[in-house]
This record gives sequence, C-alpha cells and structure tokens, in this order.
Amino acid sequence: MADYDLAIIGGGINGTGLARDAAGRGLRVLLVEMNDLASGTSSASSKLIHGGLRYLEHRAFRLVREALNEREVLLAMAPHLVRPMRFVLPPVAGLRSPILLRFGLLLYDWLGARKLLPASRTIDLTHHVVGQPLKRSFRYAFEYSDCWVDDSRLVVLNALDAAERGASIRTRTRCVRVERRDDWELVLNTHGRRSTATARVLVNAAGPWIGEVAENVIRKPLPSPARLIKGSHIVVRSRFDHGCGYILQAEGKRVVFALPFADDFTLIGTTDENFVGDLASTSPDPAEITYLCDVANRYFRDRITPDELVWSFSGVRSLYNDGAGKPEDVTRDYVLELDAPPREPPLLTVYGGKITTYRRLAEAAMVKIGDFFQARPAWTAGSKLPGGEFPNEGLDGLVAEMIGRWPFLSQPHANRLARAYGLRCEKFLGEAQSLDDLGGVLAGNLTKAELRYLVEHEWAQTADDVLWRRSKLGLTASTEERTAISQFIASLKN
Repeated sequence: MADYDLAIIGGGINGTGLARDAAGRGLRVLLVEMNDLASGTSSASSKLIHGGLRYLEHRAFRLVREALNEREVLLAMAPHLVRPMRFVLPPVAGLRSPILLRFGLLLYDWLGARKLLPASRTIDLTHHVVGQPLKRSFRYAFEYSDCWVDDSRLVVLNALDAAERGASIRTRTRCVRVERRDDWELVLNTHGRRSTATARVLVNAAGPWIGEVAENVIRKPLPSPARLIKGSHIVVRSRFDHGCGYILQAEGKRVVFALPFADDFTLIGTTDENFVGDLASTSPDPAEITYLCDVANRYFRDRITPDELVWSFSGVRSLYNDGAGKPEDVTRDYVLELDAPPREPPLLTVYGGKITTYRRLAEAAMVKIGDFFQARPAWTAGSKLPGGEFPNEGLDGLVAEMIGRWPFLSQPHANRLARAYGLRCEKFLGEAQSLDDLGGVLAGNLTKAELRYLVEHEWAQTADDVLWRRSKLGLTASTEERTAISQFIASLKN
C-alpha cells in the first residue's frame, strides 16, 4: 500500500488549500515545498479577496461570480486575516465612461449575492475623507466593497490546519524525481538528505514552476502550455490615513491598486508583463516601478518617486495559455488537467488560480481525483481556519479582550497579534504578565515567545520567513534586529 493517498508538489495557496481539503476528508496527504511556505507567488499578490472588477470587461462572469461569492465565505472562515475594505474608483476623462463604471459596479453587486458587504454608491470627493489625498480635479468617485487579506499567513494557516488534520507538510524539501509505477514513487531531498515516499495520486501545484516540475521531475511535458505573467508592487510611506483602498485607471484598460498596508505604508500595484527569466530572482524592473509611480501621480497630490521605495516585490503567475495577446487579457481562471491512463497512477496539473478562489479550486480538484479515493464529502465552506473561531465582526472585541488579559500589550502590538493569530495568541502569550515573561523583544514588537512558536509550529526557519511571510516586520527591522532573530532561531535548533 502507498504511504500516502495524495502527494502535492508546491506549498503555495493552491497546494496548501488542497492539502487542507483532502486531509479534512480523511485522506493521507503529503505536501512538499522546496522553499518556505508562500515563498513564491502566494506572498507576492495584491493582498485582495476580490471578484476582479475588470474581468467583467472580458465577460468572465462565472469567474467573477465564483470569486465574489468566496469573499464572504473567506471572511467568515478567517475573520482575523480577511477584512472588508471599501474601494474608491474615480472616473477619468478619456478612459472608461462613468456610465459604464456605474453599470459595472451594479453588475458586480448583483453577481456577488452580498450578505455582509455593503453595496456600491457614488461619493462626493470634495466632502469625503477619501478625497483629501487626491488631486482637486477629482470631484466624485464610485465606492464599492471587496476584502483585504494577509496572503502569506493565509497559506501558512491552511498548512497548519492540514497538518493538524494529519497531513505531512515538508518545507525546504525538493522533489527531485518521481517514477510512475503502480503508485507514484517520489525521491525527496531535504537539506542534502534523501528519502522516498509513495502516493496513489500526484498533484503538480508548483505555480510558476509547474513547467520545470513537469520537465525535470515528472519528465513528461505539460498537458497544455502555461504562460508566465509577472506582477510587481511597490511600497512607500503612507499617502492616506484611512482604511479605504483606491482603484486607479490607467491606459490600455489597466488598473492599479493603492492600498493601506502594514499601518504606516501604502502598497501600489500591480503590473502585467510577460515573464522570461530566472524564477529564483524576480523583482520589479525600473520600467515597472516608473509605471506604478506615474499612474499613482496622476491621482495623488503627494508625489511618489522611485527613490523613496521602502520595499518592492514581484510575483510570477503560471496561467493557462489561452492565446490572448496582452498579458492583462490572459484568463485568471484556474484550469485543472487530469492525466489518468488505465492502470497507472493519476497526475493532476494545476494552472492559474487566485488567492480568492483557492478554496473552490481545492474542491474542484477533489472532484477531479475523487473517484480514486474513498473520501468524505466537501466540508470547507463552513469551516474556520486556526485562530478564526470568532464572529466576522469580532476582531475589535478580541483586541480589547487581549489588552484586558495581557495589559502590557500596546494597542498596535495587540492589533498585530490578533490579525495574525486570532485566538491562537493564547499559545505563546499564555500566563505572561510582562514582555519579559515572553523573553523580551527582538524586533519591533516580536518577542522570543512568538518567534519560538513560529519555529516550532509554523515551519519558520529563517529571519525572512518571520519578517516577510509570517509578518511584515521586515519593513522596519534593522540589520541588528535581523541578526538577533537569526541567532535566536539558530539557538532553537541546537
């Protein structure tokens, strides 16, 4: 008998979401990721749970409807990670007409079947706080609802829940070869140490690496071609002090988001460029940075220049190649291709997908491979991710309870912990009466107790794992603080 029912290559949102779904149905699951969880595209998104307003122009109504319906499912599933956000869309002469925009938003509202999120409306920018950072030429705008998410923590918590349901999650483990025999035989390499595992079904969910995995590991061409599209973002000091985001129209029917980020910053993105190059070293090129600054500067009074960037990052999406001419026109829908020859173990290849629809992708994948197992029915729609076992609008109450129980926590500290861990803060705050009881602070408000928890329970192994994927404390951490984190992690391994 095979060691596992299901082996998944790739520790991004698609892989961890499927691992969680499958483990919750009683399957024996192995997930292998060559780096850290969410170390690729899944930590380089625009951090949005959204339907994709501009996809309506491509008549992708099924994709938009599915994504919109998922907003409130994920809001209920992870109220600590996902939060509602209002978006401001100013009309611009010469681009989309105001009538078209208003009709699109009415359609967006209708497709979304909203229960929790408010409808779109028109606002007067001259008498509204969201108008203050904009140039005076913008007199009115449309406002609508979507949601914001901490993308990399969403990945980690899916992996954590999968592990607690019995899945084996192996990070820093490269699948170097597979053999298709009665079962799949996987040869794995973890820090130079080789091991093997067998599985009844194999899933290639390696994101932009799916072609490399197909060619070098499975040694069989992809069933259909993939198209690699690079999206880049920049982070600058905050340009506004409210909680709304902006959707900024650009030439060529593109849009750029400007979002509140990590309390003191503004996140601006994204670009859409064809990608050819080394997937291990993706970063925004100067032309992309200039483009994002230029778009933002058409709207905001406070000018943004490339030399003031606090951070920038790029993610490469592996989309199903539908033959579209422009990168921004390629379908964002996921495609699942099953290769199941008679008397051979099945292979499922995952193309595309969005953070927003990862849960639905996992359900669709289980439909594709469900006939090969005695699996339980779908279950994730009404579930909770670890730490999110509280009401949708209960985050402020949770923060207040935390400060009441642990009065040494500042408001910003309690906010960050609540948003990252929800109720699971208990696991490292425990009976502490002071920051000293938590081992003191290493960087920002990161304590040794929290860092120990991340290493022992959330697969963190380096300072970058902690500062960029399990938090965004890297935005303010000094070189000395990074060194202190690395040294403490090393001490835990000894």
